[in-house]
Amino acid sequence: MASSAQSPVQTLPKSLDLIAIGRSSVDLYGQQVGGRLEDMASFAKYLGGSPTNTAAGGARLGLRTGLVTRVGADHMGRFIREELEREGVDVTGVVSDPERLTALVVLGIRDRDNFPLIFYRENCADMALDVADLNPDWLRGTGAVLINGTHLSQPGAFAASVAAARLVKGNGGRVVFDIDYRPVLWGLAGLDRGEDRFVAHAGVTNRLREVLPLCDLIVGTEEEIHILGGVTDTVSALTAIRSLTNAVIVCKRGADGCVAFPGAIPAAVTDGLVVPGYPVEVFNVLGAGDAFMAGFLRGWLRDEPLERCCAWGNACGAIVVSRHGCAPAMPTWPELEWFLAQPSLPRRLRDCAELEHIHWATTRRHRYDELTVLAVDHRSQFEDLARELDADPARIPQFKALALKAVERVAGGDDRFGLLLDGRYGFDALASAADAPYWIGRPIEEPKSRPLVFESSADVATELTEWPLAHVVKCLVFYHPDDPEDLRERQERQLLRLFDACRKTRHEMLAEVIIPAGLPVDATTVARAIRRFYAIGVKPDWWKLEPAADPVAWRNIEAAVLENDPYCRGVVLLGLSAPEEELLASFLAAAPAGIVKGFAVGRTIFYDAARGWLANRLDDDEVVAMMAGKLKTLVDAWRRARADAMGGRAA
Repeated sequence: MASSAQSPVQTLPKSLDLIAIGRSSVDLYGQQVGGRLEDMASFAKYLGGSPTNTAAGGARLGLRTGLVTRVGADHMGRFIREELEREGVDVTGVVSDPERLTALVVLGIRDRDNFPLIFYRENCADMALDVADLNPDWLRGTGAVLINGTHLSQPGAFAASVAAARLVKGNGGRVVFDIDYRPVLWGLAGLDRGEDRFVAHAGVTNRLREVLPLCDLIVGTEEEIHILGGVTDTVSALTAIRSLTNAVIVCKRGADGCVAFPGAIPAAVTDGLVVPGYPVEVFNVLGAGDAFMAGFLRGWLRDEPLERCCAWGNACGAIVVSRHGCAPAMPTWPELEWFLAQPSLPRRLRDCAELEHIHWATTRRHRYDELTVLAVDHRSQFEDLARELDADPARIPQFKALALKAVERVAGGDDRFGLLLDGRYGFDALASAADAPYWIGRPIEEPKSRPLVFESSADVATELTEWPLAHVVKCLVFYHPDDPEDLRERQERQLLRLFDACRKTRHEMLAEVIIPAGLPVDATTVARAIRRFYAIGVKPDWWKLEPAADPVAWRNIEAAVLENDPYCRGVVLLGLSAPEEELLASFLAAAPAGIVKGFAVGRTIFYDAARGWLANRLDDDEVVAMMAGKLKTLVDAWRRARADAMGGRAA
């Protein structure tokens, strides 16, 4: 047997837990399930590539991860880099290759057993990885390195993987080997057979075995154990592997869980450490192995017992097989904790509303401790103003572009600022805002409708598929919890439709609730409306609510939100054309409520400027200066009110 593969005692603290090396691609997942790849009409774009998925999955579980790969100096390469950064993965080792394109993979879900996929990897960036791409100082700062079998098929990538493994090993780290066998990427299957998992080949076996003396952990499916072992009998293959390494070997067995072999190989596979899987309905097996690796490493890299590492890996795999996609399906640590704590789970796991909500809420981009928004999504109000002033409504889009400039003047790139813009008159401003870091909200409702009517297609989900993912769907509903039953039910059905559409199209939702004029309001009214929304299953990411002078009302609102959705992003105050002095006073009442993150105010800021500009009494610069000044006044006032409230609390 080979000499012990156990790592020496680490003497220096590590800045990262894990650096993965290898494939990084854009996955284009067919959105029509149950048919041929030839017949799929639309595709969802996701982060992809086995080690990339594991790096992202590990970060979601709380590991400090990094990635070594190449991406093209193209749009898809920038997408990968940005997605990794959003996931919290260190991209120090991600190299942009100006001569090659980013790898693509086109995938589909045919049925429970067939998942056609095509690798677009002809001279792609990640397979050109080379030793020169390694950053030795950065690699020395990790506790472990994950190398990947597919990348051993290319000489340069093989050399880079081995060099990284030796460097990490020599600095007290551990080496993890994901066998990850894809015959097509070794030239052993037709280009249309990307889903094939096993073709016996002595050359592949010999190449993979070269890294075994470096390994502390080896993970693979039974087919992958067979290619590494060189035989198709699992025990014999394990025995052959054990003769070359003392590494812990983990054999993934799908729905049956996994079996770990920390020492000698027994006479039967089931005589190893058997850890059962979870009986869930399989929707998509792709990505499950990467999720298993992330879950297993969450335990193994923190020296948890081997059985617990296996259980976490199995749980992560079970969660991912129930979902569409690979990297975006990876669970977060709160999600995994919730899953493991349940005494029973539905077999059709993707229908578990609580689990899916935790997943959604804990994978949202960015965190907002403050949000101050200029709302210029008004449509009918601008039309009325143009009509009153006999101004050309074609000028309205130009004014909304000036509003973006006003925000930029105050914000200067600060992502705590945002805009509410509509697609009808604000399309050009929305396009310009795409390059800025600001929060963007966009209305979906027909102005002034009660009962609620959507401005777009009769199928609101179809409309949202055309919206960028960064756009938050804002829906204003004139609603009172004591509305007549038929009216209330009509509006609630619309809200449920919209909420479902937002989740399915991966858009955040902002619910703006205004109590209709003339109806009774007390300190409980808005809180009761919020509780009713939650009761019917609507969990908006944001609430936009009317300012209230009564601190009791805000305490009731905060309790209603936090008791039903502790993951809610928060509340922003709307303005209702209130004079500036009234808004400033309302900030003082709302500031002590931590659930309130700021405001989304419109007419108080823009109305006078719009009126003067449409009447040709103000020029562009004067309008921008006027709106920027009013916005800054409100921002400064909100921040003072919040600081005073927090200081009072601390005292």
